[in-house]
Amino acid sequence: MIPQRKLGPYQVSAIGLGCMHLSIPNKRNPNLVNEPDQGIAVIHAALDAGITLLDTADIYAPSWNSMGHNEILVGKAFHSWSASPEQKSKIVLATKAGITREENGTMFGLSGRNSSKHYLYRAVEASASKMGLSKIPLWQHHRTDPSISYEEQFENVLSLKEHGYVEAIGVSNVNAQMLLRAIEIGGTPEQGGIVSVQNEFSPRYRLWADVIDICTQYGIAYLPWAPLGGTNSFSKIATGEMGVFNTIAEERGVSPYAITIAWHLAQFPTSIPIPGASTSASILDSLVGTTIELTTDEISELNQSCPLDGPLEGELLDLPKFRA
Repeated sequence: MIPQRKLGPYQVSAIGLGCMHLSIPNKRNPNLVNEPDQGIAVIHAALDAGITLLDTADIYAPSWNSMGHNEILVGKAFHSWSASPEQKSKIVLATKAGITREENGTMFGLSGRNSSKHYLYRAVEASASKMGLSKIPLWQHHRTDPSISYEEQFENVLSLKEHGYVEAIGVSNVNAQMLLRAIEIGGTPEQGGIVSVQNEFSPRYRLWADVIDICTQYGIAYLPWAPLGGTNSFSKIATGEMGVFNTIAEERGVSPYAITIAWHLAQFPTSIPIPGASTSASILDSLVGTTIELTTDEISELNQSCPLDGPLEGELLDLPKFRA
């Protein structure tokens, strides 16, 4: 059985499935976007294997004018999954909003943000409809809106629960100051407040590690995205400056990516990595990592092989404005 971890009111598998790659064209599977049955098969494979957390967002789509593409795919996969009602009741579908896709193709530009209450209400309603849900189990604020104070936008996020379309809320792409302010305003999981944080974190990217400490302190689930290093650089885990991951993997008879998942789980008690996958084999390989218990010496060796902490070239840091 897959180890379980707490995610607010839920118990979920120790890793989830990041579904973005099923709706964003990529070099390894350039035709996947146009073949939804293949994407659904990947999700079904993950669910069949015992993964109970599926992560998506309204902007995960092949183009600016196809918002919700991935949410629709995830919804179809969930509802068509041949499982009992009891099994389906254990699945947590998580989505995000707050970023607007721009016609020029930009997905994460600072100008493409909207965290007004009106926009978030409409976004949540649209997400629920596209996934075929009456209520979204987990909704996370995707990125900071620089046009309004962080306090105001987080208050807008909190109001989504009152709106009736959201069961639990989380935040994404936040630093320690932002997270502590959100906890101050909305409370901890036990108080009905923030239950999750979704930030980028991997052996190649360990910026804002203090956020993980805060999550551990308050029992907030930490959902690292790109936990294997990201689409453009994940292969570096197995080669080059991070060859220790490959060495230990060979000794263990597993892949370096499974070792990476084990690396996350061994060090951070609230971490629930959400590796992306565009094939069934990929997510099943990541799942092997939940069965590996690394030794203290192995963890030390792995950490010593990681690059120095800090932003990578071109990293976009969202620095919000706070109320005086």
